Amino acid sequence: MGRGPSIFRFDAFGHTLDDARVKTTSGGVLTLICVFTIFVLLINEYRDYRTIIIRPELVVDRDLERKLNMNLDITFPKLPCDMLTMDIMDLTGDIQADVLEGGFTKMRLDKSGNEISIEERFDVNKEESLVSDDSQYCGSCYGAIDQSNNDNEPDQSKKVCCNTCEAVKAAYANAAWKFYDGEGIDQCEKEGYVKRVNERLNEGCRIKGSAELNRIGGNLHFAPGSSISMSDRHVHDLSLYDKHNDLFSFDHIVNHFAFGPDDHHKTLHSKSHNYTTTHPLDGREMAIGEKYHLYSYFLKVVNTRFEYMDGEVLETNEFSVSQHDRPLKGGRDDDHPNTIHARGGLPGVFFYFDISPMKIINREEHKKTWSAFILSVCSAVAGILTVFQILDKTIWTAHKILKEKKNT
Repeated sequence: MGRGPSIFRFDAFGHTLDDARVKTTSGGVLTLICVFTIFVLLINEYRDYRTIIIRPELVVDRDLERKLNMNLDITFPKLPCDMLTMDIMDLTGDIQADVLEGGFTKMRLDKSGNEISIEERFDVNKEESLVSDDSQYCGSCYGAIDQSNNDNEPDQSKKVCCNTCEAVKAAYANAAWKFYDGEGIDQCEKEGYVKRVNERLNEGCRIKGSAELNRIGGNLHFAPGSSISMSDRHVHDLSLYDKHNDLFSFDHIVNHFAFGPDDHHKTLHSKSHNYTTTHPLDGREMAIGEKYHLYSYFLKVVNTRFEYMDGEVLETNEFSVSQHDRPLKGGRDDDHPNTIHARGGLPGVFFYFDISPMKIINREEHKKTWSAFILSVCSAVAGILTVFQILDKTIWTAHKILKEKKNT
């Protein structure tokens, strides 16, 4: 041995001589149980380490200037397409009137819900066709717009004319007049509008499409008749809707409603995440059967990003929804007598959306890191060995005490 402190002094793992050890049957049994328990725990720890989870992080949303994409597919079994109007309004006062004439398609349905015609895109100028071959023709607006100066205006392009049924309909809406089905209006009769509307009164309608919204609160709604804003009010022409007492209702089926990429459910549908959290309205059906009834949905939209382990990043939006409906006549609720509904309103389906200033970042990752896995394995092995060592010592001590008492 050399001089100075020996390295043996720092040995924390001192050993006993084999001759001083006593092996017992109980010790052998405990050893086998200990090995089996460690093996099971190691398998469970490895499975836990390989488990993939979505770990959310909440941050301030800095993408408020970006537009919010909305995808919609909704069916109205008891309302013809010609009567439906869809408007989008936000808190800034901006109004996208009659969006159905733009980025949406209408599909006619029969009473059984079967398609009558293929999907047809309704463009803004779809019915803007002349009803006369005379280039000097200037259709009457039937008093809805002042045309008294037309006789003194030599320039045909500067005359106030309603050459189409749609133009007359718009003039009536601006004057807040009831248009009904256009019967008696020459332009509508010649274009076949009156015949078409009355032939389709018993049809349904399915609407599909997408739109871009400002990332601020507002509402999207379906209502009957042409819409117009006047005197700080947004109103609809309900003349045709009111004309037939035994027809029409806003019973509906929400086939699909989402904010963000329309096909992102293919990516989100995994073991670590259920995509239905981004489509809580899909399959929602309301069939009360009341003509004058208001359906309201209140949506809380949160900007969401999914970051996957393979490097793919998905920008979408999740939302929660609460639903409320009431009759326009107001009064006490039939099912809840203590609830008194407000009176008035507009028959239709309203989606009120509120945009959250926060953003959720969902990162896909292993439940445990490699270092955490090693630490868990060491802790499990050490814990099991310690417990079984204490158990073995307890059994050995008890055996010695009983043996001594027996000998005496």
